[in-house]
Amino acid sequence: MDGTLARIQAQAAARQIRISAHAQQRMAAGRIRLTEVLEAIVTGQILEDYPVHRRGACCLLVGYTTAGRPLHVVCTSTTPLLVLITVYEPTPPKWITPTQRRNSS
Repeated sequence: MDGTLARIQAQAAARQIRISAHAQQRMAAGRIRLTEVLEAIVTGQILEDYPVHRRGACCLLVGYTTAGRPLHVVCTSTTPLLVLITVYEPTPPKWITPTQRRNSS
């Protein structure tokens, strides 16, 4: 997955990105700026990999802004253009910490 993360980070750095309508809505609702998303991708790590997804292979990244704000970014992982599928700040009750999901049972 290191190669995948490096590719995603390079695409973000080169601004080879497209933001889905859903990601735009979530960013607006969470008052998340594109610069913060890019900061989170640069510091990011892959939490979950979704090789079979209706939008194609994608993954969930967790990263931090320069202000220390944790963000989750679901994005494509194998396409020439990085597509941001959704972006949000991980919060309870679904997330215990930015990297630990609460059990759904």
